[in-house]
Amino acid sequence: MHPNVTFSQAVPQPRTLILNLLLAAQGQPLMARDAVASCELFGIRENSARVTLVRLSTAGLIEAAGRGAYRLGPNGTGLAAEVATWRDADRRVREWTGGWIAVHVGALGRSDRVALRARDRALALVGLRELDRGLHVRPDNLVGGVAAARERLYKLGLDPSAPVFVANDLDARRELRARKLWDGKALTKSYRDTRRRLADWLERVDEFEPQVAARESFLLGNKAIRQLVFDPLLPAPLVDVTERRSFVETVVRYDRAGRAIWRRLLSTPVEPSNDVPPEARVH
Repeated sequence: MHPNVTFSQAVPQPRTLILNLLLAAQGQPLMARDAVASCELFGIRENSARVTLVRLSTAGLIEAAGRGAYRLGPNGTGLAAEVATWRDADRRVREWTGGWIAVHVGALGRSDRVALRARDRALALVGLRELDRGLHVRPDNLVGGVAAARERLYKLGLDPSAPVFVANDLDARRELRARKLWDGKALTKSYRDTRRRLADWLERVDEFEPQVAARESFLLGNKAIRQLVFDPLLPAPLVDVTERRSFVETVVRYDRAGRAIWRRLLSTPVEPSNDVPPEARVH
């Protein structure tokens, strides 16, 4: 389906949609005509889709793969690898023994906005939160421990001069504050609510017209996958790990169904649909 990290009930940006299709293709080329047809499902005009293809190519996110076909480019493969980790969420965690992975960024500059955005995104993707000024922490429950977390953070854009280490035996006040950096009850509720929404959609999908099913699978799938990509993968007792496991399993089933819908849709010509709601059309 569409392992991206953005979601909206409105029209997706053509950039988001095209990258989603390429990420879902898992190395297979995407025909330009299919990119255009997919955009038209959401009321996005052909010209906007083709301009987006050119811009993505210029940015190195996609590249030509034959006449009228594209695949992920050198700047897009890292995105694909990172986003794909959502499928292995439960295999990326281990038992928590009480330690914390910590990152200190207090000595890093804040004037370079590009570096700052990369830093904030890296910290968010690895599930770190700020405990004290410049000090970010997360439970040390990731497979591979601090060494793997450090490597991933640097790969995602954290400045290599930032120290990444394990913190044990926090004082009682900081320990309590650290455990409250995340709203575990809200996270658990989000697992349960999204799982139920996906399961309900899967039960009703055969009732939908193909184009409606494709649009809905994209929109709802984006929300669920984004939720997993940015999930901090907290251990018990901070969250209900059983609810998270059930959520992941349901997203996998939903993703499989969505991929099948889009494969069928793109194997035949797709005409712009007249049942796109007016508020979802782009003029």
